[in-house]
Amino acid sequence: MRSLLIALVAALPFAAAAQAPNTLTNAEKKDGWTLLFDGSSTKGWHMYGQPTAGIWTVQDGALAPDTAQHGHGDLLTDGIFGDFDFKVEWKISPKGNSGLLFYIQEDTAKYKETYFTGPEMQVLDNDGNHDGTIHTHRAGDLYDLIASSSEPVKPVGEWNQAEIYSKGGTLKLFLNGVNVVTTTLWDDHWRDMIAHSKFKHWADFGAAHTGKISLQYHDFPVWFRNIKIKKL
Repeated sequence: MRSLLIALVAALPFAAAAQAPNTLTNAEKKDGWTLLFDGSSTKGWHMYGQPTAGIWTVQDGALAPDTAQHGHGDLLTDGIFGDFDFKVEWKISPKGNSGLLFYIQEDTAKYKETYFTGPEMQVLDNDGNHDGTIHTHRAGDLYDLIASSSEPVKPVGEWNQAEIYSKGGTLKLFLNGVNVVTTTLWDDHWRDMIAHSKFKHWADFGAAHTGKISLQYHDFPVWFRNIKIKKL
């Protein structure tokens, strides 16, 4: 019997090797995906309003702010995107708070921070951070606008997969493969939501149809990897 089992195992095809972090499969390349992070440098990124990545560094194959350094600032793509499908993995520290912002207008003379113009998919330790007690401020939410339909977030310290899909005004947010938010950008309902949010005094918030994508530094350790995008 033992020899038969060995023979059967030997006859099975070799299991596919796990995909290395910060790489694209041949299928992804053929489908039009592009890596935004090479796993070893901050190439293609800069801090808001600055020419370099500043306090952001690469830690064990992930982009992360060096919280030991003095300074503050969100990390932005060098590129500007319109319709896109964006994917990233994030890991938050205990009590941590961060976010993924998009359609940011990088004009520091007009907008002090990324969130003056860019909507945000929340990154959070739901149980450890005070924001977790606020409706629409939990992990996966469209921050201060729409709460997630469910909460498939993983425990603190584990990697979560996030996806932001925006095409022709349709916005979808996914967390760990689950579609947690769906809405329409730039219509009357969108403008009404903003008018009843903390962003109501910022005339250009959520108005742009193109912009940069940002990884937020909110004074807590946070890590991002496997960052990729497909233009739609």
